[in-house]
Amino acid sequence: MAESYMEKLSFTLLDAITDKEPVVQEQVCRALCSLGEARPREMLRACDEYLRQHDKICVPVESSSPLVMSSQKEVLRCFTVLACCLPDRLLAFLLPRLDTSSERLRVGTLQILRHIINSAAAQMEVKKPFILSSMRLPLLDTNNKVKRAVVQVISAMAHHGYLEQPGGEVMIEYIVQQCALPPEQEPENPGPEGEDPAAADSVRAISVRTLYLVSTTVDRMSDVLWPYLLEFLIPVHFTEALTPLCRSLVHLALKRQEAGADAFLVQFEAHANLPSPYAVTTRLLVVSSSPYLGGGRGAASLRLLRVLRRSIHPSLAQPWETAIPLLLECLEEHTEETLSLKEWEEKLLMFLRDTLAVVSDNTWTCQLSLEMRKQLPCYNGVPQEKNFLYRCVGTTLGAASKEVVRKHLQELLGAARYQQEAEHEGLACCFGICAIAHLEDTLAQLEDFIRSDVLRKSSGIFSIFKDRGEQELEKVKSALILCYGHMAMQAPHELVLAKAESEFLRNMFQCFNTKVLGIKVETKDPALKLCLVQSLCMLSRAICSSARASSFYFSRKAELVAQMMEFIRAEPLDSLKTPLRKKAMLTCTHLVSLEPALEEQAQADVIHSCLHSVMGLLPEPDGEAGGCQETLYLDTVRALEDLLTSLLQRNMTPQGLQIMVEHLSPWIKSPKSHERARALGLSACLLRHFLQHLHVSALVPFHNLGLLIGLFSPRCADLCPATRQQAVDCVYTLLYLQLGHEGFSRDYRDNVAEQLLSLKDGLVHPDPAILFHTCHSIAQIIAKRLPPDQLISLLLTMFEGLGDPDQNCSRAATVMINCLLKERGPALLEKVPEIVSVLRSKLQETQEEHVLLAAQHSVYLLASQHCAAVVSSLLGSPLPFDSHTCALWRALAVEPNLTTQVLGQLLEKMSRDVPFKESRAFLLGSTPHRVATLLPLVATCALYEVVSAPASGTAVQELYPQLFVALLLRISCTVGVQLPRNLQAKERRGAGTALARALEPCSSAVDALQALLLRGGSQDVVQCVELEGGWELLRTSAGHEEGVTQLASAMARCAGPRLPLVVKTLVCTQNSVYEIQRVTSTAFLAELLSSNVVNDLMLLESLLDNLAARQKDSSTGVRRLVLRGLANIASGSPDKGSQVRAHGPQLLTAMISGLDDGDDPHGLVALEAMVGLARLLDLVEPWDLRLVLLHIAIRIRPFFDSEKVEFREASIRLFGHLNKACHGDCEEVFLEQVVGGLVPLLLHLQDPQAPVASACRFALCMCIPNLDCEELAATIHKHLQEGRSLHFGEFLNSTCKTLMHHFPDLLGRLVSTNLFYFKSTLEEVRAAAPMFTGFLVLHAEPEQQPQVDLDQLIAALQLLLRDPAPRVREKSAETLGRLVKFA
Repeated sequence: MAESYMEKLSFTLLDAITDKEPVVQEQVCRALCSLGEARPREMLRACDEYLRQHDKICVPVESSSPLVMSSQKEVLRCFTVLACCLPDRLLAFLLPRLDTSSERLRVGTLQILRHIINSAAAQMEVKKPFILSSMRLPLLDTNNKVKRAVVQVISAMAHHGYLEQPGGEVMIEYIVQQCALPPEQEPENPGPEGEDPAAADSVRAISVRTLYLVSTTVDRMSDVLWPYLLEFLIPVHFTEALTPLCRSLVHLALKRQEAGADAFLVQFEAHANLPSPYAVTTRLLVVSSSPYLGGGRGAASLRLLRVLRRSIHPSLAQPWETAIPLLLECLEEHTEETLSLKEWEEKLLMFLRDTLAVVSDNTWTCQLSLEMRKQLPCYNGVPQEKNFLYRCVGTTLGAASKEVVRKHLQELLGAARYQQEAEHEGLACCFGICAIAHLEDTLAQLEDFIRSDVLRKSSGIFSIFKDRGEQELEKVKSALILCYGHMAMQAPHELVLAKAESEFLRNMFQCFNTKVLGIKVETKDPALKLCLVQSLCMLSRAICSSARASSFYFSRKAELVAQMMEFIRAEPLDSLKTPLRKKAMLTCTHLVSLEPALEEQAQADVIHSCLHSVMGLLPEPDGEAGGCQETLYLDTVRALEDLLTSLLQRNMTPQGLQIMVEHLSPWIKSPKSHERARALGLSACLLRHFLQHLHVSALVPFHNLGLLIGLFSPRCADLCPATRQQAVDCVYTLLYLQLGHEGFSRDYRDNVAEQLLSLKDGLVHPDPAILFHTCHSIAQIIAKRLPPDQLISLLLTMFEGLGDPDQNCSRAATVMINCLLKERGPALLEKVPEIVSVLRSKLQETQEEHVLLAAQHSVYLLASQHCAAVVSSLLGSPLPFDSHTCALWRALAVEPNLTTQVLGQLLEKMSRDVPFKESRAFLLGSTPHRVATLLPLVATCALYEVVSAPASGTAVQELYPQLFVALLLRISCTVGVQLPRNLQAKERRGAGTALARALEPCSSAVDALQALLLRGGSQDVVQCVELEGGWELLRTSAGHEEGVTQLASAMARCAGPRLPLVVKTLVCTQNSVYEIQRVTSTAFLAELLSSNVVNDLMLLESLLDNLAARQKDSSTGVRRLVLRGLANIASGSPDKGSQVRAHGPQLLTAMISGLDDGDDPHGLVALEAMVGLARLLDLVEPWDLRLVLLHIAIRIRPFFDSEKVEFREASIRLFGHLNKACHGDCEEVFLEQVVGGLVPLLLHLQDPQAPVASACRFALCMCIPNLDCEELAATIHKHLQEGRSLHFGEFLNSTCKTLMHHFPDLLGRLVSTNLFYFKSTLEEVRAAAPMFTGFLVLHAEPEQQPQVDLDQLIAALQLLLRDPAPRVREKSAETLGRLVKFA
């Protein structure tokens, strides 16, 4: 009944333990504890029964609240009570639960087990074997929470002697295994508040702490752990546990050392499972090569070696006691980021080398070497440590005997994993280090290996590499070649020098080249190439390091350099994947310094190939991912710098420097910023080297300074700020190079040159204004320090920079050129033609607007200092001018004073040479033709370009008269003139285009004159002449005179104020040796007299005097135009009558002189005189006219019957004006002229030319009134009135009737005059003459018959009957019929 009651009460309380309220839980726990103390057996049975149903008591708590933790402690205290009372029942209850599937239950059970081990140690003493055996299952659990609980249980066992029992080693090994787990990352976010801190501990961390605590705080564990823990040092799977193992072992050793030396020493032979001292030494030394891995295992390993020194070898006690603290100190001074692994490994190898020297025991060394080789496979997954181990092997073999060396090297070659490229370096290092002491043996072993079947194919099988294919063969070769390289680098250089070509090179290339059917086939394996290049680099460096390198003649040098270039050229240009380029360039760097010197072409190929391979690489990547790539890139660039520097060192002259810069020049001007930056960096490096090693034995010129500064200085405005800085550095160095060549010491500091450094800050600023202002300041500094003989080369180079693809640099070149021209322009007189030529050629190469503007400004600056030289240089440009040359001419119109000088120069050039030359064709007797001379033609075209520029207006206004006259006369003397023979082909190619017009001499002058008028403000003149077609007339021989007339008329109308100076200038040209120029000037002046402007400007008298003075000119045209000009007075002034009367005698005298001109074979002067008289007669004084009237009438009479229409018309019309002037006061003598003129006037009414017939009408109307016959006048008026058509027969009949009625005595005279016209060349006149005669006969009285010579008349009519014209024959027959009247 009591047991039933206790069970019910216990179940009730146990159910209530899960209450959520902490206060309730606390009360329940207290009640349970009270029951347990009062009735333990009944309570245990009740709990056992309950837990078998629920398992609650073994579940760990998940809350960290104080109340829950207190409850847990109470529960655990219950277990303690149970363990004391019923240990067997308790263990029987707990241990089976270690095999449950519930993680929480397993963890809780282990926690209870740890608790009872600690709290009921006496009761559990006899249960240790049982508990240890029960722990085997949890040791296999993979759950981390269970593992942590297991570690805690083992820790409790260690404190209570469990691990000293059989099977305790398993627990220790478990701890070490957990220490060897890979390190876990710490959680980024801490757990929620209230979480058990122990839960956040990793299994490894808690195991490490446990191992250390057990080793350091549990004294009874010393004998258990020492030297047992040494067994865990060697196995690779315990690598991550090395640090805690070494720390524990060090502590244990130190504790035992305190107990006595004998107890401290490790008896390796006495423990079969312990590693040998060689294994321990090897293992700890190798893992020390990565000192910061595994939580600092390098320092831990070294400390362990230090405490084990006596056990490893007695003689190492003192040396290691001194050496190892130094190594530890080095680790403490650095971090993983700051420590150089290469230097650290060298320290460890030196430590090993010293150790071997101290031991100095071949047997010990041999054993150590064997152990090292034995451990090599253990590091297959850790290439860095394995390679270090290889180096350790090489170091150890270096201290061994030759027999050992040969045997071990052979085994190493046979066992190496060649398929792993990372292992090649280690193997090669091993051989290299070994070769320090055993060069002959290492060479012999390698050669034996090469001669073996390993490098031969035999039915697809290699003797000791039977399953390896061709790819692995390449890997074997790579490793062997690398071995030779490291041997060459490590072995004594004097020994290497002797075997460099005979063994090293021969065997390297034997491995590298493959023979197929006896033909050498070069490999394509990139790894093999890289190994060859790397080895050749090491060999060449070893040769250069030799004391006899300067006297060594390397016969295969050129071959090796060519091979390196072939490798470099085969590399991709857009990426950098391997260090092959770097190694190849380093190899060439070493080879360059050896004899014999490379040929010039070979050296050029080296520079070109290396630059082409490196400069074009894409920019190095950014960020962490590109870190290795960036390092490789920087190393490659540094190798290129070293190579170029070594090449420069062979030729430390300005010419040698120039060669280097010429190769860099295309990259300096590259459109890609990264290429420019690299090129400038290399250039700066070369210049610094040149300056640092400059040695001038005599004051010699730095002849290419200008070229170099011209190349670098425009880059001061590069788009890339870093490139700008480097460009300034280059210029800075060049200026000091010049100072050095001038004799200044290397430490001299020039104040002007030093200013460059202060200007560098201005180049960082992105503002273009600041940037180009800085460039201007740099140019000023250059101008101050540049020698005069370098100025032209600097400018010419900068002109090349105008076409730079980087517009910033192009504009900087512009700024600098302009600055230099301002500062140093006066010294450039002799170089002006060259500068202008370069500018023209540069403009032809580019279409950039800013380049054109720069060239224009440069020409302007030059011209402002050397106007004549610039003009002469530009005149040397070929015709037709291209657009760029035109732009340069227009640049000279920027500033008025300069423009005036330029125009004056061009005027002088136009007049310096004859305008044309006579040239005959090859046929004899052919008519000569005129060919334009080149200089005036070019000057005319240039003048057109200058005056076309808007800015030239001021200068054009100033020189308007001279320009106008010069161009007008230029037009006159180029009419009909051909182009020079060399330009005729261009004219034909450009036929029908604007080019042809521009190239034609006369057209170019006309265009220039038009441009002048437009720029001089005479636009209206241009338009007026254009409307009348005058410009086209000016270009033709037939219309030139008319064109000049139209131009003069337009000038008079639209540009009157310009005329006084124009006339004054033009008058000065009246004595020109060229007739056409005198004709043109006379025509222009003559036309001015037709305008009233000459009166307004008071030019009349001067013009009249000038024209009068030209009356005796040898030119018919001039004399003719003089008469025209004099006659123009009649139409020029509103008060023309008074003007004519004032100068009447002078004018009449001139006209009559023209009529009497005997030197005019064509009568053109007389014609002009007749036309002029016709205009003047109405305006002259009657008295003046009376004196010359008869002379004029007699002089013009012969022209009535001229074959030329103009003469007939002019003379007849003048005759009419003469009669008009005599109305009412006609003298008898003149009446005779009137009568004598009746027949031709009447007959020429039938003139086929209407103007002549019209003139006859006018003349008849004017002269008939002087005959004082009203009937005749009425007849004339009736038939010849204006607007009426003439019936000639009727008119003639009426006229003859009237004449015979009033003037019968004139019959014979009239008939005889008609007989003269029977022979007229005009058919109409020949027909009219017999008709006239017939009508006279018809109306004559018979008594008048004696006046007529009938025989003569009949004979003449008979001849007319044979006239070819029917009309003439008809009229002749009709007249013969009327002669019956006189029969």
